[in-house]
Amino acid sequence: MKAVLQRVAGARVRVGEETAGEIGAGLCVLLGIARGDGAAESSRLAERVARLRIFENEKGRFDRSLLDTGGEALVVSQFTLLADGKGQRGARPDFSGAARPDVAEPLYERFCEELRAHGVPVETGVFGARMQVELVNDGPVTIVLDG
Repeated sequence: MKAVLQRVAGARVRVGEETAGEIGAGLCVLLGIARGDGAAESSRLAERVARLRIFENEKGRFDRSLLDTGGEALVVSQFTLLADGKGQRGARPDFSGAARPDVAEPLYERFCEELRAHGVPVETGVFGARMQVELVNDGPVTIVLDG
């Protein structure tokens, strides 16, 4: 499981002309589910995301988490995070490391529920849909977590 976290002042995801999810300050989480991932990886990564101290305290130091700030999370499924681009120059990336949709979708939903169980308000995109993600990266701060 891989997550790209972007600290945001605000973010939203649209499917066509409809807004599927929208948040204020918090994290935009792009989530990729790998082959072999399961409930344990989902739970562990959700806890890490909820508790990761990447928000500034009064002294400007990274010392506060989503839980500390009351921030929200916008979680968007993104199988392309599992791409292997080590092929020949100009070759298409290999996505065989990504879990099949019938396996990935329940784990994506579980990850979102685990974040909610930790007290994080969660908005989502639409699994498997073509989406447009808009965000204002705050910092910018971008962190990659493997879980």
